[in-house]
Amino acid sequence: QVQLVESGGGSVQAGGFLRLSCTISRFTYRTYYMGWFRQALGKEREGVAGMDSDGRVAYANSVAGRFTVSQDNGKNTLDLLMSSLKPEDTALYSCAATPGTRGNPEGWLLRAGTSYSVFWGQGTQVIVSS
Repeated sequence: QVQLVESGGGSVQAGGFLRLSCTISRFTYRTYYMGWFRQALGKEREGVAGMDSDGRVAYANSVAGRFTVSQDNGKNTLDLLMSSLKPEDTALYSCAATPGTRGNPEGWLLRAGTSYSVFWGQGTQVIVSS
């Protein structure tokens, strides 16, 4: 069974940076979406950064220019480098993957929870203090 395990969360002051990592096991699909979502307390889950198997990348407007998603196929990991962090970035960050499709990572970030079959990680907490 596919397994996604996140690491790297923690507490940081505004303006700082964190690197999240997601280790993905038993995911042997040639086409896919992978990415990061977050859910702040009392808010709906939102897509943060995603990519497909062809290397197309998409970011939420709120993090574009500050966050970078990258994949290390040799290590089967998906990383999220977050810089210039703001208190509003505080949330539970979850790694996600959808097999068997590609081509529109923007759409996947918007509709992953409703229109796609998704494997989810348990999440890692990020707290940004002012």
